[in-house]
Amino acid sequence: MKNLLLKTFFILILTSTLSNCLKAQTNQKGKEFYLIKVYHCNANEQVNAVLDYLEKAYLPAAHKMGFKPIGVFTRFDNDTATDKRVYVFVPSQNVASLLLLDDAIVKDANVQTKGKNYLQAAYNQPPYRRIETIVLTAFKDHPLFALPKLTGPLTERIYELRSYEGSNETFYHQKVKMFNEGGEINIFKRLNFNAVFYAEVLSGCHMPDLMYMTTFNNMADRDAHWKLFGNDPEWKKLSAMPEYDHTVSTANIYLLHPAAFSDF
Repeated sequence: MKNLLLKTFFILILTSTLSNCLKAQTNQKGKEFYLIKVYHCNANEQVNAVLDYLEKAYLPAAHKMGFKPIGVFTRFDNDTATDKRVYVFVPSQNVASLLLLDDAIVKDANVQTKGKNYLQAAYNQPPYRRIETIVLTAFKDHPLFALPKLTGPLTERIYELRSYEGSNETFYHQKVKMFNEGGEINIFKRLNFNAVFYAEVLSGCHMPDLMYMTTFNNMADRDAHWKLFGNDPEWKKLSAMPEYDHTVSTANIYLLHPAAFSDF
């Protein structure tokens, strides 16, 4: 009981602080907040256990609370990767609601029933290795997430999640500027990259960091788009500007598939 009270107190303090710090920004610019949960798994059996829980318990409960659409994705190379992953993307206008979401979901009676195998897994048969939680706020020039306008079969679609870390805050903010004032977002839009979101990481394992997601009908479509981007005259001009030199110290690229039950 003591640990539960301490956890509740900590969450209330954290959400109050974040809400106060970001309230003016949210009201003024209407920017959304995003929660990305990354389930790190050792085996496909764990991946399947997580997906079963998300489909039958987590998403229905989150939908009932008004969180929709929610994206659920698996890594393109999950079958061969040592670190197999499941990604959950949840958008909201309220950062506090995102931070309290998981605690609210496990109190749902249907979750306790439909998610029993996941929630009551034995200590030596866990459904995942660890959960990574990332909280983000949208870029000012792309304040709301967008549903991708794709025509290809769901099973062939590629969702590309990119993470750009900066060596320090100064270089990081220059990269954010490159997307907004510099016009990198506009280049992606003109070339029909079907971006879902662009956002700054407020809390996560790798900071300072920004993340964004683009979407494609299939791998060939993805490769063709990036070839166009690399050869685009506007991009070449932008990327050659000295003010944007060395703004990314580490770039991580994750190719994802949407789960069959994902909202998009």
